[in-house]
Amino acid sequence: MTEAYIYDALRSPRGKGRKDGALQEVTAVSLSAQMLNAVKDRNGLEGHAVEDVIWGNVTQVKEQGGCLARSAVLASNLDQSIPGLAINRFCASGMEAVNLAANQVKGGAGQAYIAGGVEMMGRVPMGSDGAAIAVDPTLAMGTYFVPQGISADLIATEYGFSREDADALAVESQRRAKAAWDDNRFANSIVAVRDQNGLLILDHDEFMRPATDMQSLGALKASFKDMGETMPGFDNIAKLKYPHLEAINHIHHAGNSSGIVDGSAAVLIGNKEFGEAHGLKPRARIRATAKIGTDPTIMLTGPVPVTEKILADHGMAIGDIDLFEVNEAFASVVLRFQQAFDVDPAKVNVNGGSIAMGHPLGATGAIIIGTLLDELERRDQEVGLATLCIASGMGAATIIERV
Repeated sequence: MTEAYIYDALRSPRGKGRKDGALQEVTAVSLSAQMLNAVKDRNGLEGHAVEDVIWGNVTQVKEQGGCLARSAVLASNLDQSIPGLAINRFCASGMEAVNLAANQVKGGAGQAYIAGGVEMMGRVPMGSDGAAIAVDPTLAMGTYFVPQGISADLIATEYGFSREDADALAVESQRRAKAAWDDNRFANSIVAVRDQNGLLILDHDEFMRPATDMQSLGALKASFKDMGETMPGFDNIAKLKYPHLEAINHIHHAGNSSGIVDGSAAVLIGNKEFGEAHGLKPRARIRATAKIGTDPTIMLTGPVPVTEKILADHGMAIGDIDLFEVNEAFASVVLRFQQAFDVDPAKVNVNGGSIAMGHPLGATGAIIIGTLLDELERRDQEVGLATLCIASGMGAATIIERV
């Protein structure tokens, strides 16, 4: 089978996903087009050089609807002959775009793709698409649906993580993110966002709070306690699925959960012939991809079984992985991953994660693949694994290996 290589990976800085955020006036189409143009220009590509653009986007309504991928192509400097495919696997949409593109290349369906994603959470709020699993009672009741925050607290309760555990991980995420920015570790990947006149809008991750400490986090109220304990009583719904639990321990709050932000990312994927034709050197090969479904109530445990699956399917062991990127949707997700595999925390999210820098839903999967690649190169290491938990109970993973 043909190998699929990563030739480039870039991302925008992440802006606060609210009215005073730097990217508030930037649309998803505009930011996506800037990412596509950056891939084209950085790699000296003709406008027709890729087969397709596969673009992850979760809340596909209003200005993020209508096949955003095709709209982004038409707004960019790519040729109109390039189609576009918008996909949604919730928080793993950006990763699934990369994985789908890689597997298309491996299967011979075109020499190269641009894959990634976008989410402008300050302009198109999360949940505004009215997902059936949340709003259709016949589905929600049958699956014991609870909001993600309750699921995160359910993980903490089931696997024994305290609020102190979660807060310590959050403080460390902030510390690592600041250290990474201070050391310019993201410099190779960041594409500054500019307006139509070329004036700078944002060139750094805006959400970070480097002064965060255990004391400041300790003053925050648990975010999901009230919705769990009052009508409609999501704690009781969770306990119907997990009757051995006497109560749900609510440990998550705004400081140890992922931030609501705006952002985009893009990855250039192609076969050997594509690189040779354009004078490009591959940075890594996509060694393996995987996805899996999991229990929709506890919902966010997917990184564990999908990692087990991807390793087993490709004859690998956890010890074969040099670095890990596990999306910090909530602190308990990462804590559970580290617990399940007895992974050294010093190998996980070494430059901070979504707790510190934010989680632009449709883009994060592509962001963490690029972050992983940059850090493997910086450390001169070989193999990395990126994985995310996914709403409604799924998991996705990608293993990359430097060339």
